[in-house]
Amino acid sequence: MPSNISVLLGRAKDVLQKEGLIPVLRRGSALVASQFFQYDNFYLYEHKLQERNEADFLPEIQDFTFKIISSNEEADKLAEAIGSDFRRRFVTARSRLDKGAIAFCIFVKGEIAHIGWVALSEEAHKAVDNLPYRVYFSNHEACTGATETIPEYRGKGLMAYGYFKRFQFLREKGIVVSRNAVAKSNIASQKAHAKFSPRVYAEAKHLRLLRWHFWKEKPLAQPVSHN
Repeated sequence: MPSNISVLLGRAKDVLQKEGLIPVLRRGSALVASQFFQYDNFYLYEHKLQERNEADFLPEIQDFTFKIISSNEEADKLAEAIGSDFRRRFVTARSRLDKGAIAFCIFVKGEIAHIGWVALSEEAHKAVDNLPYRVYFSNHEACTGATETIPEYRGKGLMAYGYFKRFQFLREKGIVVSRNAVAKSNIASQKAHAKFSPRVYAEAKHLRLLRWHFWKEKPLAQPVSHN
């Protein structure tokens, strides 16, 4: 099993080859800083799951492969089959899979282009984003998070399609509500969510300093539009 250091070095090498030195340095400094201090403002979303037409959410890219991976064993087999391991790019992917989170991946030409996660338990929720908004798993709820599109594939509709596939999966599992948190600064994610007409039910502040966490939610009296 590869260590976190080897995974980090593998990802740095991939980013260096595809995006150059500056993105490597920028991401590296952000990663180091995030180990000590984090602060952000979020919108909290509630999606009531319903049947939708997949054709309405297809991305602009035609030649892609979609995969759902629910364990490291499945990820090992996929990596062997396609010759590329998405866990090399995403440092926490292995531990998330071990804790029950499910990865929804879109590949283009055998390389990962987009990833998003689903959590069906509190342990998986903490592995996906560690933000303490409430999800009532025993009441047929779930949550999504840790969504990322590789820079060269952004703006092509992969995020919206990835959410469609996650919501479709959850609905087929009998889940009635999906929740998640989106940073106020993340306009692209807000626009993708808007395609599904969610309820934005609260704002939240999150501060982490070393092991100390502060989280505060403020319910919204009026809906927030991200159209």
